[in-house]
Amino acid sequence: MQAQIKSSVVQGKLSSSHTIVGVDIGGTKTAVSVLERNEPVREVERFTTRGSSETLARIIALIKGIDIQPPFSIGISCGTLGANRGLITKAPNLPGWDDVPIVDLLSSEFGAEAFLLNDAKACALAEWIFGAGQGCQHMAFLTAGTGMGAGLILNGELYLGTGNAGEVGHIRLAESGPWGHGKLGSFEGFCSGGGIGRLADLRIRDIVRQGGKMPLRAETAELTAKDVIAAARKGNNFAINILGESGTYLGQALSILVDVLGLERIVLGSIYLRAQDWLEPAMRKALHAEALPDSLRVCEILPAALGEGIGNYGAIAVAQYGLRGQIAT
Repeated sequence: MQAQIKSSVVQGKLSSSHTIVGVDIGGTKTAVSVLERNEPVREVERFTTRGSSETLARIIALIKGIDIQPPFSIGISCGTLGANRGLITKAPNLPGWDDVPIVDLLSSEFGAEAFLLNDAKACALAEWIFGAGQGCQHMAFLTAGTGMGAGLILNGELYLGTGNAGEVGHIRLAESGPWGHGKLGSFEGFCSGGGIGRLADLRIRDIVRQGGKMPLRAETAELTAKDVIAAARKGNNFAINILGESGTYLGQALSILVDVLGLERIVLGSIYLRAQDWLEPAMRKALHAEALPDSLRVCEILPAALGEGIGNYGAIAVAQYGLRGQIAT
């Protein structure tokens, strides 16, 4: 069986013996959600992520407004490199959020247990337990949102390593290229949502420098993946080629994961869900050119099953996993 791309039906059900509040902090938006007993996960509100003080004040106010009775627990998902110490620190897409002790702050404020994981690890848990990763022992989830990171499930457990395991966005795929995760030509630069916009901008500059016409214009101050995808849907060849180039680099990066980790499944989120039609052909071609055939044959590559709500599920899953004693508070 060759590597497959297919949809997956969510079969799992979130449940809890007491209330769990989820806090998903991303580079562009923050969302607060709640799981009360066996009810469906309910998003309380999402808002634009700003500075740490302003965002934390909004989070605290929203939790206070939920009107829940103790005991309850808090799960926090954030694109941070300091999650193993309960800190938001060195978050590539959260400038100014340096050494924010969010676990201690929320625990003290509410007298509740709080748990923090990197967003990619949180979403990996969510997809593994409730989504496209159900039933497998070895999988990787890739965020492919504002940034690019991976959460790894190895031998049926979330793999934490020394704390920063899964930072695949930092892998350099080319000597030059769009910036991402602190370097030019990185996996994040070529394949994340932010990176695709920067890739398009680089290629436009090359065209204009050579006397060509502007092939695509931004809706706002700078090009975004949203602009590129919207143009591709309208048949813009430049946009289609940009997504094809991104798909090629995506396949090259995935081949590394396939060969090194021997995965059963790779689950792709965010941008991949919106641009699969244009990313997939080039991704498949690169995978078959680069990956070991035997390893690729047993690895399925699936779109995330939890859709745009994956961040909410991920934050809730962090608390559930933490309550099992597998995340230090």
